[in-house]
Amino acid sequence: MLPAAPPGGASSYTSTAASARVPVPPNDHVLLALPPTAASASVLRSLRSEGVSVSLVSDGIGVLDAVRTRDPALIVIDVDLPGPDQAAVLAAVQSEAPTVPVIAVTPRERRLALLGQLRGDRDDFLVRPFAVDELAARIRLRLRLGPVLENTVLRHGELVVDTEFGDVTVDGQPVALSPTEYALLMALMATPGDVVAPDRLSREVWSDPASPNLVQVYISYLRRKIGAERIRTVRGEGYVLED
Repeated sequence: MLPAAPPGGASSYTSTAASARVPVPPNDHVLLALPPTAASASVLRSLRSEGVSVSLVSDGIGVLDAVRTRDPALIVIDVDLPGPDQAAVLAAVQSEAPTVPVIAVTPRERRLALLGQLRGDRDDFLVRPFAVDELAARIRLRLRLGPVLENTVLRHGELVVDTEFGDVTVDGQPVALSPTEYALLMALMATPGDVVAPDRLSREVWSDPASPNLVQVYISYLRRKIGAERIRTVRGEGYVLED
């Protein structure tokens, strides 16, 4: 039996995934690399209950073996895994799977040191403790964006995003976006030309689902920066990113 998680320790995950919805393709396998605790097993069960193809490893050596044999579409790795130095393990995972996005789980006091190891917009991090539905939302967004290719520049008309560095230009001019505005733009760029419902944007951009009014406010912020004509409102349905 897996041991219980210590209070505030490496597996302070709040299991609230019963309300989460993770409509991801079944072939998109997610590799969880979490310490061997009851909380980690709960995360595994919760994600599987939502239809995610997911497997769990519990140490640094195991995650490297799993990356080589299971061909994951996304890797979730806790920086406090048992085993070798975890900074070295994370670097080895990134080297072994250079196009696979990583979500690194970290205690708050180590988040700044972790940022130096993340590869631009390719990777993400999540501070413990967290709700499982927040992890599910991060997984959903990363899988929707797909694997990161060597060419990390996304183009939609004259709107260009360098996902490696998070740079955005419009008509050749740099545009400064807040983290929320950038996440909103990336969610729209995942399906350019398609209507994206406000509730989907809410789930994919905010850790705690935002109200339709808040989504509308940030759409207006984004319009001011990239051009109002680039985001069309479809009344009663959502928003479309256009050329």
